[in-house]
Amino acid sequence: MSVFDRLESSVQSYARSIPPVFTKGKGSYVYDDQGNAYLDFLCGAGSLNYGHNHPYLKQKLLDYISVDGITHSLDLHTEAKAKFLEALDRYILKPRGLSYRVQFPGPTGTNAVEAALKIARKVTGRETVVSFTNGFHGVSLGALAVSGNEHHRGAAGVSLAGTFRLPYAGYMGDGMDTLDYFEKLLDDASSGLELPAAVIVEAVQGEGGLNVASVDWLKRLEKVCRKREILLIVDDIQAGCGRTGTFFSFEPAGIQPDIVTLSKSLSGMGLPLAVTLIRPELDEWKPGEHNGTFRGNNHAFVTAVAAIEHFWTDDAFERQIQEKAALVEQRLGKLARRYNLEHRGRGLMQGLVMPSGEVADQVTGAALKEGLMIETAGPEDEVVKLFCALTIEQADLERGLDIIERAVEGAMGRHLKQVS
Repeated sequence: MSVFDRLESSVQSYARSIPPVFTKGKGSYVYDDQGNAYLDFLCGAGSLNYGHNHPYLKQKLLDYISVDGITHSLDLHTEAKAKFLEALDRYILKPRGLSYRVQFPGPTGTNAVEAALKIARKVTGRETVVSFTNGFHGVSLGALAVSGNEHHRGAAGVSLAGTFRLPYAGYMGDGMDTLDYFEKLLDDASSGLELPAAVIVEAVQGEGGLNVASVDWLKRLEKVCRKREILLIVDDIQAGCGRTGTFFSFEPAGIQPDIVTLSKSLSGMGLPLAVTLIRPELDEWKPGEHNGTFRGNNHAFVTAVAAIEHFWTDDAFERQIQEKAALVEQRLGKLARRYNLEHRGRGLMQGLVMPSGEVADQVTGAALKEGLMIETAGPEDEVVKLFCALTIEQADLERGLDIIERAVEGAMGRHLKQVS
């Protein structure tokens, strides 16, 4: 019996379908203790957008450690934090016409969401937060309340209140704009929906199954919120940092959320770092009103600056992502048409909706045997979800797509025989 079986909690999940013991990661590959190489299309669920141990980021971190740079600092001022704030403002926010105060709520995405929900309720004096079907925002209680996943919600052990669920874009099919329903509820004093403090939304739903909100839908959502002084929160934890082809997933819609949550690939190296971006006039926190021990991860500040300055000083990297995304769209679209499957997603956040979670598991299992790590998403884990590194080499991307194609062919061949 392994040490993991003896001592680790049964709550573990990824290791159940991907059991190798990994020892090394470089670029788009990880290596196990038997020397086997695996092409990584999981990428830490979006935490490793620049691959494993990117040499530029790694060297900047090693240089910082070698001179005894500050490691932990609570929310004290450090040189590393100052450089991060300056780089974020200069290269990310200002070029996009955005102005935010930056809150360091804690090291994870769910910390960023909790802070967003709290400040929205504090500023407006209202309680209800509107969220959407298939949304996922974390597993701490506030974030879990605005998440839709039954599996995660069922583990809470307490009632999850203060939220109101609406159908996400396209949830009711192409013939219905779900925001018609939202506006009807808001305009009807007897609808049962009190004026919300905020709406929280993902422009592309990650764990929910790669559902994509259209530009028009996002624009209209912003207008609905502005008209009624409802704060708009965009959760960009998984879809941000370039994953959908632009740094922020909401950029193509031209909207300006009141609050944005970022984490996952913000550090660029898989180091825990999260921020809640708040419109300056909403920053009504009293000192220490929302805090945490690990708000000052200076190693993450260092690698985040390196990532921003290496990849995001102009639009060249975005163009590279979009070129790779076009290839993925072409290849997955072809597979979808061949087997009458649905192809979803945007950027390098795409996937295929299989007939069931069982068929999707067959795809990921077959891919792993060929040396490709890939996961599933969606309410029944029925979506095979491609999350390669944004920096992936063309040959590796094509190799991964070839493996996916063979795995889908095998799984769908068995499925079609069973149903015929």
